[in-house]
Amino acid sequence: MTDTATTPPRTSTSTSTSTSPITRALLFMLLLYGGMTVVAGVLAYKQVQLWPSDLAVEAGIFAFLILVVISSTVAQLYGDKLANRIVWWGFIPLGVSSALMTLVLALPASPEMVQFRPEDLSAFEQVHSQLWRVWLAGPAAYLVSLLLNIWIFSKLRGNGQNGTISLMIRGAIASALSQAIDSVIFITLAFYGEFEIKDLLIGQMLAKVVLSLVLVPFLITGFVQFARWLDREEA
Repeated sequence: MTDTATTPPRTSTSTSTSTSPITRALLFMLLLYGGMTVVAGVLAYKQVQLWPSDLAVEAGIFAFLILVVISSTVAQLYGDKLANRIVWWGFIPLGVSSALMTLVLALPASPEMVQFRPEDLSAFEQVHSQLWRVWLAGPAAYLVSLLLNIWIFSKLRGNGQNGTISLMIRGAIASALSQAIDSVIFITLAFYGEFEIKDLLIGQMLAKVVLSLVLVPFLITGFVQFARWLDREEA
């Protein structure tokens, strides 16, 4: 039995994008998407342990999983072409935030901060001064993994409108596979040749796959239901 909560509100196929208006749900997801592209890089500076295991993952994965869920939700409700377009447009907040951070790091700190808060200044500069390889690795992993997520998610859908359980399974599979690829791309580009990356790579892949399987099915279902609720009057 088909669950109507997963049926697109504006289009019956995954290819229609240009004639769909910007609904309240779509506007909400666009705003949240732009914010998550920026905050993911900031959160990534802390590694967190996935209790009760010894697996550790950079905290940016939580923001990145929201990007995965948003892109899958848009593909489900508005079509994969629009979802792919949002991924490409995500480079705008990424680029602007990177440019602003570069500018702020280049500007001299105030005399008061240098005199009275040197520890804060040192911590800020240490955290936000990144190697050029990391700057390149992040966007590359972002682009490939999110486009791959949308492609897998849409392919698993087929030609029909599937129910809630199917939505959860498709979201989990697409996220797990794309996050595994994300780990390979980012860690290889950022750290290959600097140190032995095998253990870090395996740990990150396992951690991201676990999070994808545990969190994404419920998040994507919630996002689809919430988008339906926001657009209930326009529908």
